[in-house]
Amino acid sequence: MKQYLTLFLSIVIVAAGCSKDNFSDKQIGNIDLRPSEEIGTVDGLDESVFEILNLDYPGLEKVKSYYESEDLFNAAQSLLEYWRTRPVYNPDVDVLSPSATDSEQNIANQATAEGGWRFKVAVYTESAADVPAGQEQYWSFAGENGAIDWNMVPAGLESEKEFLSQKHRLQWMLPQAKAYGFTKDEKYVLAWIEAWKSYNTAFPVPDGTTSAVEWSGLQPCCRMNDLQNVLPYYIHSENFTPEVLFYVLRTSYDHIESIRKNLTDDYTSNIRLSQEQAIVTAGLLMPEFKKSSEWFEEGAQAVSDQLTAQFNEDGVHNEFDISYHLGVVSDFISIYKIAQVNGRISELPSNYTECLKKAAGFIKDVIYPDYSTDNFNDTRSARMTKSVLLKNLRKYSEMFPDDEQMKWLATEGLYGTKPTATLVTYPVSGYYMMRNGWTSTSTMLVHKSNYDLDNKWHNQSDNGTVGLYVNGRRFLPDAGCYTYNDGGERRTYASTEMHNVLTKARKSYEKREGKMLLAENTSGYEVLVTENPSYSDLTIRRAIFFVDNTYYVIVDEAYGDCADTQLNLNFKLWGGKTAEESGKNYTVIDALEGNCAGAHSTFDDKNNLLIKSFSETSDNLSLESGTGYFSNEIDKKVQRWWYRFNVDKKAGKAVRMISVLLPYSGSFESQSVQAEFTDNTAETAGTFHPEGVSLKVTVNGVSQSLSYKLN
Repeated sequence: MKQYLTLFLSIVIVAAGCSKDNFSDKQIGNIDLRPSEEIGTVDGLDESVFEILNLDYPGLEKVKSYYESEDLFNAAQSLLEYWRTRPVYNPDVDVLSPSATDSEQNIANQATAEGGWRFKVAVYTESAADVPAGQEQYWSFAGENGAIDWNMVPAGLESEKEFLSQKHRLQWMLPQAKAYGFTKDEKYVLAWIEAWKSYNTAFPVPDGTTSAVEWSGLQPCCRMNDLQNVLPYYIHSENFTPEVLFYVLRTSYDHIESIRKNLTDDYTSNIRLSQEQAIVTAGLLMPEFKKSSEWFEEGAQAVSDQLTAQFNEDGVHNEFDISYHLGVVSDFISIYKIAQVNGRISELPSNYTECLKKAAGFIKDVIYPDYSTDNFNDTRSARMTKSVLLKNLRKYSEMFPDDEQMKWLATEGLYGTKPTATLVTYPVSGYYMMRNGWTSTSTMLVHKSNYDLDNKWHNQSDNGTVGLYVNGRRFLPDAGCYTYNDGGERRTYASTEMHNVLTKARKSYEKREGKMLLAENTSGYEVLVTENPSYSDLTIRRAIFFVDNTYYVIVDEAYGDCADTQLNLNFKLWGGKTAEESGKNYTVIDALEGNCAGAHSTFDDKNNLLIKSFSETSDNLSLESGTGYFSNEIDKKVQRWWYRFNVDKKAGKAVRMISVLLPYSGSFESQSVQAEFTDNTAETAGTFHPEGVSLKVTVNGVSQSLSYKLN
């Protein structure tokens, strides 16, 4: 044993006396004993990011220490490690149980080099119209040598305003991030990194103010709002390197600063709110920037002001567009939730939730019982699907947990209390709802007569129009807008005669000053009365009666100095197939009989509507009909029939008409409708009574006297 010990000590002593030159400097296995990086510079890293970060922010101590010792490699690595675990929360992102729909994965797959750099831009697709939803093929932005050509514009869309602007919103980013979260396929991260760098290289941040479409309006704030939701999905990817993080931070900072320099002048517009949202959200979700406190304080004050600027006193958005209303409420709720989970709710205005509750209530009241909506103004009903509306209603219910009616609607009747209101009014803005229930088989009419002195761009001059829902079918769908391009077809769809109203010589209204005169429940019926000084020489009053919770009676009275001019009662009817398809016609225009005109539907499911219009006077009475369109989505239209009931207005007289809207499920032949005014005689026909109206309606042999009287 002593011999072995002596031998071991001898070996140690010999080794200790050897020169280091006797040892090889070759790698042992896969281990490199030399430093992996030199302290100092790091290739590809934008060092300017260190200058815009607040390195004294809690959690950045290691970053600051390495940076001050000029060890940029470890400073960058430490920043990435911090960003992956930092205590900043985004409630709009679910990284614990991520999911992606088939449609989102389709969008994600196409937005790659392998997919041809086909980026989703709004509703524009290269594929045919009959491609199933979620399988659309988008336009390719692939350029030469595999590069991305961001200036690509498909043939035929060179003047399409929406495409030219919305392609800069990069709407494919969030679906692609969700697809990565769901699949963990690194191709999505790599594609996004390449595309984000390519885009920002193609369109560098401007120096100061700009009118360039890519850096003005909604474009940069849409990119930033989505970018905030993209980062949590990608931050743990092996391909999300310090260099990528630094690039994202630099471009994020530049985006926010550019947005601040290019705020839209219209303080009350939805664009301005989106810009303010991007600023305040960046202040909340990126508190590490030196300017983040400035961003949040500026944005929070602006958001506070926007609560009253965006909504009218009754809670309706000031642009009178239901889809924009939905988006604006969502923006405010998003800001609230981010502030809430990050412990900064006390810094928001005290009236925040009160204002939002009114706005959320409008959506509850204006949507149809099957969770759909109409195309009023620029609303695109195809985007307001049941899933979209339910998602937002659930947000409202979470925001206002004491609202039992909202809870009932958000849970499709599983919880809460079913609403009971049948007549709901928003008189400041000019939206009115009359219904007999809240289930999908109910009947509901929406009357629109907006008070809009500013002639908002997203609003239309259609005061008095109505939309009608019966048992799952929209019978009088609003025309919609079809296109955002100024001129031509936009003016056509927005014109007054494209709506269910009374017009003078088919001209569009000169004023949008809708006013509610009366709304009341009485024995056997409800009545709503509104009025609009539609033309300089003609005021139009419309009274709507809902009788026995079954049918509607619309009374139109046009009075004023206008004389010897044709007035037109327009009814734009239900649709059939899309404009690109042929198919069965479900509309019959009934022949003019005496002072009565009308139409009826012939749907196979027996869910039908009869309209009969009666004129009190018969000066040059005539009936016209034809086919036209309505639009549920940009660049898409559905064909339908219309009828126009014409009568001349004489000096000193009013034009007065009664229209009965009768839903029915039996045969058309078994339906009978008659209506007449009872406050005039044959000799006094055409006399307008400012204090009210009286009439009698007989439906299928049952007569009903209707009237109202203003105080």
